[in-house]
Amino acid sequence: MKKVKMVKLSERERQNAVNEVRILASIKHPNIIGYKEAFFEDSTSTLCIIMEYADGGDMMKMISNHKKRGTHFSEKELWYYFIQIVRGMKALHDLKILHRDIKCANIFLTKDGTVKLGDLNVSKVAKKGLLHTQTGTPYYASPEVWKDRPYDNRSDIWSLGCVLYEMAMLNPPFRAANMNGLYQKVQRGLYDPIT
Repeated sequence: MKKVKMVKLSERERQNAVNEVRILASIKHPNIIGYKEAFFEDSTSTLCIIMEYADGGDMMKMISNHKKRGTHFSEKELWYYFIQIVRGMKALHDLKILHRDIKCANIFLTKDGTVKLGDLNVSKVAKKGLLHTQTGTPYYASPEVWKDRPYDNRSDIWSLGCVLYEMAMLNPPFRAANMNGLYQKVQRGLYDPIT
């Protein structure tokens, strides 16, 4: 269950929380986290969203475990997870929904290895094709999002590439000491080659 304290949020953040409920309720796909129900807890002003339980944690946790052990995903594992992420993303894009925050921490897993895209609170239906609001996580944001330009589902695909790179290298492709340095690396496509 995800709990969202509504009183602490800006109007936009409140809209994002309600938006997540609407989007989750409209999708049934094996690679999207399943929606069960939502309710508002008046006593605490909390929106409670009950979703499918991903008992295998998330991709970020798996990457962290590999770092601790000094191991890497096998190529077979990379393809196994990557194909499932693509299937989930395609299900969203077929409905004209942009996830807008594809990152390792938003890719959940079940114990049997099924991938579930989750955390759709900044997702948006692109009714007219292009979106303009800058959102997402800087490490995974596409150049057009960084430049505050219109974008479409290709920005999700850019983020997916960043996720695949991070799964292979155990670090995001673009890293810098500050936001300006990160911006420069993303704009110029500067990243270490996969080894």
